[in-house]
Amino acid sequence: MMGMFRNVLKNMAVLLAAGMLFSTSSQAEVIGEPAPDFTLKSRSGENVKLSELRGEVVMINFWASWCAPCRQEMPLLEDIHKKYSELGFVLLGVNVEEDSSKAAELLREIPVSFPILYDNTNAVSKLYKVVAMPTTVMVDRNGTMRYLHRGYLPGYEEEYIKQVKELIRE
Repeated sequence: MMGMFRNVLKNMAVLLAAGMLFSTSSQAEVIGEPAPDFTLKSRSGENVKLSELRGEVVMINFWASWCAPCRQEMPLLEDIHKKYSELGFVLLGVNVEEDSSKAAELLREIPVSFPILYDNTNAVSKLYKVVAMPTTVMVDRNGTMRYLHRGYLPGYEEEYIKQVKELIRE
C-alpha cells in the first residue's frame, strides 16, 4: 500500500514539474476593461487613489507575505520600478493580508521603494477578482486594464518589461 502511495506521489511530482517546465510564459490574459477605481492607505500613511494616476502606466501587484513566488518576484519588481518610474510608470504593491505586520516583516527582509498599499479587507482584491498569489494587472495611461498575470514563475518579469515598454510608448 505504501509503495503504491509513493508511486502516485512521484507521478504527481513529475506531472507538476512537466507543467512548470512548459509554462515559461505567464500566459497573460489580454483585457480591455476599465480598471476598477480604488483608494487604499499606503505604508507611508497616505491614501493612494488609482484614478489620480491617470496618464501613467500602472502595474498593480497583489501579494502576500506567505506567498513564496511573491517573495521571489519582489526584488525583480523593484528593478522594474527603478528602471521605468521616470518614464511615466508606477508600480503599486497591494498587500492582501488582514494583518499588515506580516507585510512589514517581509519588507524589512526585502526592501522596496515602490508604494505598498494595504487591502486589509480584501475589497480591492475582490474588485480585481484575485484568485492567485501573486496577481499582476497592467493598466494603460487611459485607465484601461490591458494585461492580467496570475501567479509567478521565473521569467515572467521579462514579459512584464515588454508590456511596460509597450504601454509607455503608447
